[in-house]
Amino acid sequence: MTVIITGAAGFVGAHVAHRLLDRGETVIGVDVFTDYYDPALKAARAARLEARPGFTMVRMDIADGAAFEALVHDSGAKRIVHLAAQAGVRYSIDNPFAYERSNLAGHLSVLEAARRNGVTHLVYASSSSVYGDRLQSLDGEPGAGFKETDPVDEPVSLYAATKRANELMSISYAKLYGFPMSGLRFFTVYGPWGRPDMAYFSFTQKILAGQPIEVFGQGRMARDFTYIDDIVDGVVGVLDHPPAAGGHEIYNIGDNDPVGLMEMISTLEEALGREAVKVMRPMQPGDVTATYADISKLHALTGYRPKVKLTQGLERFAEWYRSFYA
Repeated sequence: MTVIITGAAGFVGAHVAHRLLDRGETVIGVDVFTDYYDPALKAARAARLEARPGFTMVRMDIADGAAFEALVHDSGAKRIVHLAAQAGVRYSIDNPFAYERSNLAGHLSVLEAARRNGVTHLVYASSSSVYGDRLQSLDGEPGAGFKETDPVDEPVSLYAATKRANELMSISYAKLYGFPMSGLRFFTVYGPWGRPDMAYFSFTQKILAGQPIEVFGQGRMARDFTYIDDIVDGVVGVLDHPPAAGGHEIYNIGDNDPVGLMEMISTLEEALGREAVKVMRPMQPGDVTATYADISKLHALTGYRPKVKLTQGLERFAEWYRSFYA
């Protein structure tokens, strides 16, 4: 059966596509190849996919509703993994209208194409940012953290607001049209082939270039860093377990083990074999203090259990970075 993946030249999308190809699926990737970050990195991800049998890349803006619906119709695909979006909390402060088209109009386009063409499961990307800036103990008992049932009505960035809007739009479509949907709240994904706008990636660039890094929030922030292979386990597991007809479910996908920013930097320094010159800065607008995923719901559905801890994951990233940018 054919699966359509939007954002297939992106970080998570490309990895999900490889996993599905590995198990014999036919995959149609859709991407518009924006220049939000280095287009050469997106092109390299796409080239690796296009070299594989069973994969087709379509260059398309998902906000073009007629074009995307025609693609879904003509392909006969009944499953969609919708990962395309304008990412970035800080970028949304200065470029809000980029989020209107990609995250709002784009998501609506996917919903309409899905309901008009008998899609049997739509899996889409949300974000841990919908939880807002919550006070959360970082040394709680196993299983503690942000729960899918927690209030999510105080976003602190436009990016977070658009992701919550995606969830609400999907809930309404599930009730109106009866096709199953699953929303995935990702928690700080990292690893090889990652996004250059993420802290661990930009820190690596600067550390290896001998440049100082800016440490926001005076280093007192923490994130639930989740390795890309673990994220893919969660995405594919959810894809294989659709809700009942008309059902809509939301799942956290995280590591359930938040790490302080200064500890992440120290771990990255060890992986790179170099010490960073650190410039401490205050919290940036739109940032949150900490993220912490309760993954019990996803575990109950799929048996999901993160396997790669930060030390190993950053070592793998450092090895890939040196090889790719050699």
